[in-house]
Order: sequence, then structure tokens, then C-alpha cells
Amino acid sequence: MTKSYEGLNGGLTNYGDPDFARYLRRSFAKSMGYSDAALDRPIVGICTTASGFNNCHRHFPELLEAVKRGVLAEGALPVPFPVISLGEVFLSPTSMMFRNLMAMDVEEMIRAQPMDSVVLMGGCDKTVPALLMGAASANKPAALLVGGPMMTGRHKGERLGACTDCRRFWARYRGGDVDAEEIALVEGRLAVTAGTCAVMGTASTMALLGEALGMMAPHSAAIPAVHADRLRAAEATGALAARMIGGDRTPQNIMTPSAFENALRVLLAISGSTNALIHLTAIAGRLGIKIGLQEFNRLSDETPVLVNLKPVGDGYMEDFHYAGGLEGVLRALQPRLNLETTDISGQSLAERLARPLSDAIDRTFIRAVDNPIEPQGGLIALHGTLAPEGALLKRAAATPALLEHEGRAIVFSSLDDLAARIDDPDLDVAADDILVLQNAGPRSASGMPEAGYLPIPRKLARQGVKDMVRISDARMSGTAFGAVVLHVTPEAAAGGPLALVRNGDRIRLSAREKRLDLLVDAAEMERRRSAHIGAGEAPKRGYARLYRQTVLTATQGCDFDFLRAEGGAQT
Repeated sequence: MTKSYEGLNGGLTNYGDPDFARYLRRSFAKSMGYSDAALDRPIVGICTTASGFNNCHRHFPELLEAVKRGVLAEGALPVPFPVISLGEVFLSPTSMMFRNLMAMDVEEMIRAQPMDSVVLMGGCDKTVPALLMGAASANKPAALLVGGPMMTGRHKGERLGACTDCRRFWARYRGGDVDAEEIALVEGRLAVTAGTCAVMGTASTMALLGEALGMMAPHSAAIPAVHADRLRAAEATGALAARMIGGDRTPQNIMTPSAFENALRVLLAISGSTNALIHLTAIAGRLGIKIGLQEFNRLSDETPVLVNLKPVGDGYMEDFHYAGGLEGVLRALQPRLNLETTDISGQSLAERLARPLSDAIDRTFIRAVDNPIEPQGGLIALHGTLAPEGALLKRAAATPALLEHEGRAIVFSSLDDLAARIDDPDLDVAADDILVLQNAGPRSASGMPEAGYLPIPRKLARQGVKDMVRISDARMSGTAFGAVVLHVTPEAAAGGPLALVRNGDRIRLSAREKRLDLLVDAAEMERRRSAHIGAGEAPKRGYARLYRQTVLTATQGCDFDFLRAEGGAQT
């Protein structure tokens, strides 16, 4: 290793005497058993998110050892350090509320501690965007390593994967098709190994987008968590991070506007999680890059869905990996991609795609462009009188007949109201109505949870109703499905039109026209606006107060206003 580095001398603690600070730091480092030779090496920090409250990351101790091997093989010193871990289902009110806190932790610890490059170890939904947001702002050479997807379980002869199948079985349980004994049995068969959800949910979507952005070792995003190749990828990532020291392969040079356009194309082709658009927008915002919804729709209209995985298809992430993984998607999209982008290995996308494949692509799970699952992208942005600044619809996951729909609004004013009334036998609701949830956006007390997948009212579920149009300012799990409109902006807590919807109002959804309209005349809307009582006071202390006061809208990525870069290019 011949490139310049600071090693243990980087960012010395300020005592007004740099030589004393260096002497004191080395003295304390030696208390950990390091030799002079080790302390004279360049340092690769390893940002690890292992936690007893994060089942997805329970194999990280073994991955960490593999990363260390790679770093040591390249002559650098690996130094692990912990940051906040976000276990998706273990956080209240929602993991989304803490993504920005984790991103701040990542950024500040990379800045504050002596390291010449960093490996970012994540996987569970919000950990990957938080790592990339923090690394983008810190801008030291960084390599992302994800934990990989879990393997599928088995139940009565069929494969199960969290969490699409858990939602499917829960819907059957609510509808009376599955009894309490069977749902308890399924509970233990959904998540059977280490790793992230086995379907194309947010975790796998963000892993693939991390690689598409160029921030990950090529071919590593989809390797199953328990596969030996996952350990080899970890070792290779450690070695790569060491080789990046002193060079110009920083996040700001890798994640360019062209790289984000490629990532958006991949998101659309894999019919990935709706959460990904929020996260990509937040990561881009750290670099001064703006993602526009009109441009997103243009890309969606010309990018076909190619991947046949749950929640909108048949397969699981292990099938996707063996079918060719991201490589298969990139090769199919090659004519539409910006091939001059580079990744952290130093190669351009053109160079990567020019290499021969070792195995044929399995077209069962990764289609060719001339034989797509759908001719257009899986996600679209909507605008209209109900969503003046935008909303999001995963059209690939919706019942086709509901993509052009007009119905009567059944309104729930909050999550508490939803929980109290959705299963009330006296609820006045029919299958062609539209369920509306208010006050579940980023500035609400609930912090924008994955509550947009409103349950079908029990009495309709028992009649066999599987899908309804559902509208909210909340999010939806990447593992969910249905005609669900999300991220309505401005949100209800900010006084947007969503706050003014009343029971019985007519709402029109048109995926073809990319519109979402509240069919109430302007005079009535103005009367309601004048009488509207806004959201309550912000929390009085702590992170919750900071979040409520500074979080941006969903169309701006829900980052904090003081963390975004100024200006910037448009994708």
C-alpha cells in the first residue's frame, strides 16, 4: 500500500498540543494490545450494526471476522466500531423515525474517529439508507456490505418467506380461512435463518440499489445470508476498503446523478419497495442531487418490470441470486443505463457488463426486455387535488381493476381510530369504497409507520374481499401488496388536502393518468380548511422533538432540513 494515509494520527483530539495528543492516543491504543507495527498501518473502520434487537444481523460477528481478514490481507488495520442498529419490527413507533438518527451517528463517528476508509455493515430496511446517508455526508472512501437475505421456510408443502407470506397468512386468518393453531405454526416457519426478508422487500431492494449506485463490491447484493459466498464477499469488501485508502473513490464521486438514474431504473425493473424512493431521495439530498417525481414517472413509463419475485411475483431472493442477481437485471437494462458510472472497485459499468457471464441467466425469475413481467415500471408517482406535491403507487402490486377507480371515502383520523373501528361490524363500508388514513405521515405523532397497508375490514375479508384502494400519508412495507397509495404530500399533519377528506367524499384514482383527486369543489374545501384544527404541539424534549420540527416531506426524502446539501443537480 503506497497511497497516503493518516492512520492513527487522523483527527487528533485537541488538547492544544498535537504531539501530546498523538502520544496519548498511542498509549491508550497500546492498552488494547496493539504493536507499534500495527499502529503504524492505515486504518479501515468497520461500522457494524449488530444488535440483540436486530434478528436480520445476528450473523454479523462472523461477517465481521471475514471483513477483518480482507483488511489485514491488504496491510491495513481493521478497527470495528458500533453505531445505532435499527431492527425493523423491534422499534416504536417506527424504524423510519430513527433512520436519520442512525445516519447522524454514522456520519459523526466516521468524521470523529481516526480512519482512512470505512466498511458499512448493514442490511435491515433502514440501516442501508442510514449508512449511505451518513457516509455520503462524511465523504471518506466507503464500501457497503449487506447481510444478505434469509432462506425460505416450509409449511404444508409450500415455501414461506418473511414477510409477504406472513401478511398473506394473516389476511387468511382475519378472513377465517386459517385458525389460531395454524397461524401459530406459521409464525415459527416464516423467518428461519439469519438475514433480511426473503422477498423483494425494502431490505433487498436497498441492497440492490446500493450495488447499482456503485457503493458495493460487484455481485454481492443478493448472496443469501447463510451462504459461504456471503463470507467471501465480506472478506473481499474489507480488502477493497483497504485498497481505496488515499484514492478518490469517495461517495460523492461514486454516487453521481447518472448513478442515481441507474438506481431508479433498477428500482423500477425489480418492482422494488415503495420505501426505496424516499431513501434514494434522502441519500441524493446529502449530495445536493434532486430526484424529481416527473422524471421518475418518465423512467417508469419506459422501464419494464423484469423480476418475478414476491410480493408481486412468484420467487424469493434465493431464486433471484441463483438466476443471475443484479447482473441479470443490469444486462437486460444495458441500453437504458449510463455506462460511464464507476463503482468502488474502480471499474466502469461498461467494463463490468463487458465481462462474460459464468452462468446463464434464469429467465424464470429475471426476464428479458422483450418478454417482461410488465411493460412499464412497478412504481409511479401520482399528483392531483388530493396530492398536490405527489404520492406513490406500486401499480405492479395492485389488483389491475382497481388502478382506475372512483369510490366513496371511509376516513380514519389516526392509527388509533383505525385500530378502534376497522373491524367494527357496524362500520359502513363496502368493497368498492376507498379506505383513507390521516395523520400517519412524517410529521405526525406516529412518525410515518408502515401503516399504509390498511387491513381489509374483517367483515369484508370474511366475504372474500382481498384488495381495496387504500390511501394515506404513511408508508407500506416492501413486502406488502395491494392497491395502496402512499406518501400523500402535503401530509395531513401539515394541513394538506388529505386532512380535509370526510366520510362519503368521492375520490378518483387513475394510474393511467397518474392522478389522485378528491372530488370536492373548491368552495367546500376552503370552508373545511378554515375550520381545520392543525396538528398538536411537538414533543417537548429529545429526539422526537428534533424529528418533528425538522423532518422534511416524503417527496424530499424525510431527511432533516439541516442535513441536506445545498443546490445540486437534477436526476
